[in-house]
Amino acid sequence: MTESRIDFRKAKFLISAPDIAHLDQYLPGDIGVEIAFAGRSNAGKSSALNALTEQKSLARTSKTPGRTQLINVFELDADRRLVDLPGYGFAQVPLALKNKWQQALGEYLQKRACLSGVVVLMDIRHPLKDLDRQMIEWAVLSNIPVLALLTKADKLTQSIKMKTVNEVRKALADYGDKVQVEPFSSLKGTGKPKVLSILNDWCHPAWLPEQQALREQTEQE
Repeated sequence: MTESRIDFRKAKFLISAPDIAHLDQYLPGDIGVEIAFAGRSNAGKSSALNALTEQKSLARTSKTPGRTQLINVFELDADRRLVDLPGYGFAQVPLALKNKWQQALGEYLQKRACLSGVVVLMDIRHPLKDLDRQMIEWAVLSNIPVLALLTKADKLTQSIKMKTVNEVRKALADYGDKVQVEPFSSLKGTGKPKVLSILNDWCHPAWLPEQQALREQTEQE
């Protein structure tokens, strides 16, 4: 059966949650499909979400990195969601709060059974900081595929951009096909078709039909 193409332009805001526990109360982790977006607070995460969905203000951008510290969920359809995780590594908050969010992000990756992929966004000029590597490792160890998205690709020349992409691919080569690396520019649209293709594949995990059938059976009983 041919997989349906997901129209990411139909994404709409669903809910904000302060932590994983509150999210699970509203959206149990074994229902539907989630694709998470994670990254340092200056990685251009909101801009990337807006560009991919062709909406100017789906995800709120801020001149103050790390200002939004909520889990924001956007619905694609009845079964599929995009999840904007709080930016990590933000500087202007207490260390205790930073540590709390690092723990919460790890918990999200390890416990959300509906998670089918994680996009880890990194400024192409400053990739693979310690927290980026930790996020990627958390996801891989949880058997979640990763797209390492190198944002702001328009800031570099073509030659330097591809040199950086190849260096990051080499650095993550030990993870094999569990991690893909792609350049991206919210401003120029660089990499957008490739990213949407990957996200579309993640929207159709092998376990979704079985989950849907089980849910229909439960509703009929």
